Amino acid sequence: QVQLVESGGGLVQAGGSLRLSCAPSGRTPGAYAVGWFRQAPGKERAFVAGISRTGRNITYAESVKGRFTISRDNAKMSVYLQMNSLTPEDTAVYVCAAHLLYFGSDYARYDYWGQGTQVTVSS
Repeated sequence: QVQLVESGGGLVQAGGSLRLSCAPSGRTPGAYAVGWFRQAPGKERAFVAGISRTGRNITYAESVKGRFTISRDNAKMSVYLQMNSLTPEDTAVYVCAAHLLYFGSDYARYDYWGQGTQVTVSS
């Protein structure tokens, strides 16, 4: 069983930046593909970005393209989400999820989830 832990959330002013991290809490048998999702109050969970096991393939939601960057460091078993030019509409709980191969927008296909980290953007 893989357990994921997110960190890096917080309160930031509009236009600011945050860097989220996602890492397993224990040993894993290898690198997993990872997706980031977010859920704002009263809204459905939404896909943000996904990265393949090697990091060679990446996908983003249209709403974050050009502002967010997903990356990974397999030596540290970590995946990052650099978020720039944040707006109040980015306020949400951000959750990372892992699958052996899949890193797309269908959250039901992921096998492992973190608890999430809160990101709040003030205007």
